Amino acid sequence: MAQPRVIVIGAGPAGVRCAQTLVAAGIRPTVIEEGRRDGGQIYRRQPESFKRSYETLYGDTADRAKSLHSDFDALRSQIDYRPETLAWNVANSMVYAVKAGVSTPVPFDALVVCAGATDRLMPIPGWDFAGTYSLGGAQIALKAQACSIGRQVVFMGTGPLLYLVAAQYVAAGAKVAAVLDTSPFSLRIGALPKLLAQPAALAKGMRLVASLKRARVPLYSGVKLIEITGDAHDGVQGVVFDDSKDVRRTVQCDAVGLGYHLRPETQLADLARCEFEFHAGRRLWMPKVDDMGRSSVKGVYLAGDSARVLGADAAEASGRLAAFAVLQDHGHKVPADQVQAAEASLARIRRFQAGLNQAFPWPHAQAADLPDHAVVCRCENVTAGDLRHVVNEMGAQEANRAKAFSRVGMGRCQGRYCGVAGAEIIAQAAGVPVELVGRLRGQAPIKPLTIAVEDPA
Repeated sequence: MAQPRVIVIGAGPAGVRCAQTLVAAGIRPTVIEEGRRDGGQIYRRQPESFKRSYETLYGDTADRAKSLHSDFDALRSQIDYRPETLAWNVANSMVYAVKAGVSTPVPFDALVVCAGATDRLMPIPGWDFAGTYSLGGAQIALKAQACSIGRQVVFMGTGPLLYLVAAQYVAAGAKVAAVLDTSPFSLRIGALPKLLAQPAALAKGMRLVASLKRARVPLYSGVKLIEITGDAHDGVQGVVFDDSKDVRRTVQCDAVGLGYHLRPETQLADLARCEFEFHAGRRLWMPKVDDMGRSSVKGVYLAGDSARVLGADAAEASGRLAAFAVLQDHGHKVPADQVQAAEASLARIRRFQAGLNQAFPWPHAQAADLPDHAVVCRCENVTAGDLRHVVNEMGAQEANRAKAFSRVGMGRCQGRYCGVAGAEIIAQAAGVPVELVGRLRGQAPIKPLTIAVEDPA
């Protein structure tokens, strides 16, 4: 039987387990990874010359990180591994990949996208000042470069990543000035029945909060964020917020880590022409997939956070399932017990994730309260007032039409960081449900390429 040409994009938890399962079945996949090293964001490996221990880098997930890294190292000779390579387009059963200025089309019979996720951000006045980072960016600075984003840092937003990154900064010896959570504590109590689907994960979250309290980090829940203070010359100087009792407070700082959960990285799925569906609970458009990761396009599979943001454990399980789906679709037998075990694991994690969504909701109403002068799209300097203008004066109630009129999402991030909040502002201004605003269409290249890219063909 001829072996299918399989491409796996991403060498994080989903991509590694997918490649491992394919290799075990006798297939040599091509693994394309944008970063220098494998591990993804959650298990990001430090540069080769750095010497921090696994326990220092990954805390109580050190054993899982070590297992993933050692398993991938063992795969190297059995896969076509292409690190520091950007998959910038998908078309006509080809992945277009660029490395060191040379673009190469790579044909496939099966494509498994394990592209991960990016931070989901809600703008706030002043978030365009130097010193404002996403939570993911703040974590990368710590893991990959062993440095803090500032001398005195405020972390704000909501979700587990908020507490995880703050606790990691404290453990690294950084000064955390405050943690500001927009979600009220009462929602966490209401979500407990679902959160108990994964007692270990719940306990881990409680340990993170306890570690912040031991370090005497001020913790606030149910806050309303007002602004990041500072100026264009000196950057961030503080944050202003109303606490849960509507008392206005100010915290001095020189850096901010900001984030509200994550959003799937879906641009490659979009370019592959996969269908999307709106998830009301998350107020997000996500690709349609079946339980094993098959998309609506034959031969295209999605796994890990690029399909559903469920965390590292779910990414490993979904990576295995996507590999099993590839094998099934090409006539291979797959072990039913392993498929069932992975599906059962995912079911538990989905229930836990529903609890997280309930406990730490996306504060979409903040979009309605943004003042007109607040910058929404930092790449193109588009404000909330600009967006309301194209809705009210030009009739643009659909995301791509508003993009054409205002340039929102037209910069180098292509709407990754402003797209979801921009849709909320458009919906509020137009008086329509956010799902009717639609989503920004993906465009190739999904990330900027240099002008001097060479095409050998």
